[in-house]
Amino acid sequence: MKKYNMISYCIVLISFATLGHANQTVLPDFTTLVEKTGAAVVNITATTNAKESNNSSSEYGNQLERYFGIPQQPQDRQAGGSGFIISEDGYVLTNRHVIFGADEITVKLIDKSEYKAELIGEDEASDIALLKVDASNLPVLKIGESKKSKIGEWVMAIGSPLSFENSVTKGIISAKGRRFMRQQYVPYIQTDVPINRGNSGGPLINMDAEVIGVNTLILSNTGGYMGLSFSVPIDVAMSVVEQLKTTGTVKRGLLGVAIQDVSPNMVDYLGLEKPQGALITNVNENSAAFNAGIKTQDVIVKFNGQNVESSDALPPMVGAVQPGTKVKLNVVRDGEPRVFYATLGGLENNVVVTATSEKLTEKLNVGFEVADLNNEEKQQQGIESGVYVRKINDRKARKAELREGDVILKISKTSVKNVQHFKELLNNLEQDEPIVLLIQQGAGKRFIVIERS
Repeated sequence: MKKYNMISYCIVLISFATLGHANQTVLPDFTTLVEKTGAAVVNITATTNAKESNNSSSEYGNQLERYFGIPQQPQDRQAGGSGFIISEDGYVLTNRHVIFGADEITVKLIDKSEYKAELIGEDEASDIALLKVDASNLPVLKIGESKKSKIGEWVMAIGSPLSFENSVTKGIISAKGRRFMRQQYVPYIQTDVPINRGNSGGPLINMDAEVIGVNTLILSNTGGYMGLSFSVPIDVAMSVVEQLKTTGTVKRGLLGVAIQDVSPNMVDYLGLEKPQGALITNVNENSAAFNAGIKTQDVIVKFNGQNVESSDALPPMVGAVQPGTKVKLNVVRDGEPRVFYATLGGLENNVVVTATSEKLTEKLNVGFEVADLNNEEKQQQGIESGVYVRKINDRKARKAELREGDVILKISKTSVKNVQHFKELLNNLEQDEPIVLLIQQGAGKRFIVIERS
């Protein structure tokens, strides 16, 4: 019995020893990673030269010197950030906001050597800037593929947070494809890597010593690193770099559609297997999509062979392609797969005015009231027919995000002519059938579903 217990005890010890060894071997070795990549990361100083002007501050300075004999010298302003070398002959990548408006840009390497940098070009949409220093045989960061990065993998940042040069922080990728406000061309990489002011423009590096992103944004309640960090994918950044090198400007393809996500309660209605793709809510006249035959209520599920998982995924794909390029669109229309080819072009701006007519108001048994539009309002809206929502009385309509002042353009696939026609279309629905509406809301169009029970 004692012999058996001793054998079991040994097995347990061996198991714990093996487990401990396994834990040690799977942890990443950041020391080696820093040795491989640190020399290619640079500190950037952007100086704005003070110029005498007729503003209040310079006038005050003139008075101090004139009346009190206190000499007033204009002071240069400096800002700092990070960057990294992408070619041996001196091309440096950073954020636009790091060097924006600077009269002089200095790049400092880890060996303390300094170079005056030339601004090759900058792109506001992606917040990317390309610099050039007069040097050769410089250390270079290897460019990776951000598309291959995975949520949960280890990553490292090197930069100059709070002006402390060559500081290293680490974490994991916590999400991909993040968007901010109206920024539609950058699917940001989200990480929990501690980032502070001064890290901007520095590299996000994977465990293969490849740069996969440009550290750009912090989302925090305090302004410090205690929050989320966001990086421009290197695939996006390098596309911008190549255009800045060759032309000094950046052009992006435009499809000419308004889109939204496919909600779970619209899957069956649209003939899809799951909520996926970009649902077309509007097609701009004479746009690439219009000329290709794309219609409202089509769902784009693939763009040039790439799966479109959500509406957020489509704009970066389109923007990465040059105008004039012919692209393949896989679309689901009325539950059937279709293929279209579009030549990317420009996008027209549509101004939408909120309807205000109160004529022929009718309260319908759907939780909201509608009214007809007069001819002037239709012309202002740029539409031929429809009704506008005058009042909402039911929480189901509000839950579906219907708002007072919205213009209802379609029920299901049928265009709405007026209030009477709208009522007829409602009566044709089954009693418990959801109401699918195409509405014009603010400056855009979208589909909503109002559930009934």
